Amino acid sequence: MAGTPRQQAREHTMREIVRIGREQLAEVGPADLSLRAVARELGIVSSAVYRYVASRDELLTLLIVDAYDEMGDRVDAAIAAAPAHPRKKLHAAADAVRDWALAEPSRYALLYGTPVPGYRAPADRTVEPGTRVVVALTVLLDSAFVEGRLPASDERLPRSVRQDMDAIRREYGITMPAPLLARGFTLWSSLFGAVSFDVFDQYGAQTLSDRRAFFSHQVDALADLVGLP
Repeated sequence: MAGTPRQQAREHTMREIVRIGREQLAEVGPADLSLRAVARELGIVSSAVYRYVASRDELLTLLIVDAYDEMGDRVDAAIAAAPAHPRKKLHAAADAVRDWALAEPSRYALLYGTPVPGYRAPADRTVEPGTRVVVALTVLLDSAFVEGRLPASDERLPRSVRQDMDAIRREYGITMPAPLLARGFTLWSSLFGAVSFDVFDQYGAQTLSDRRAFFSHQVDALADLVGLP
């Protein structure tokens, strides 16, 4: 349902606030976001903007959720469009993360860069969108295991790591054993580490002549790590 005119107007204003917040993020960074500046851009008095967004931290939360969801949508679409082979789907997901991050460096930095001083993300609003990519990767690996494309592993894990992995397996109904899930976590953290090196130019300007080719090589190495054929 479209909602009442008042609801539609509010939804439009909220979309505009997020849009302006994105622009501010690219121009001044997250620590200097200003609701007064948002109000000026909207053409309303500064006190009126607080009817929509209670504080700068609330605006940060909106921008974080917006960024996580947009990246998650890109990854989901890439996996769905990729060939059925799980290794190709992994490459598609990884490329989607990298392409989005390079196109949206300020928003990627908000998610994976330096924490904003004094801001604490509310878990009830950010954990679900923030775990969309790792959940998608885990589903990809678990499906490969169920289909017999991912070999079982009897790798020994430290007791605390096994307990953590088993708790996650129970919570999310994951079939693959704890050692494979632990490798999946390594894939997840390594993937974002590789993307961060690229986005934040940690390699240096002259080190790699073809960063996309090197990234593909890294993803292949991670696919080997988890055992994808």
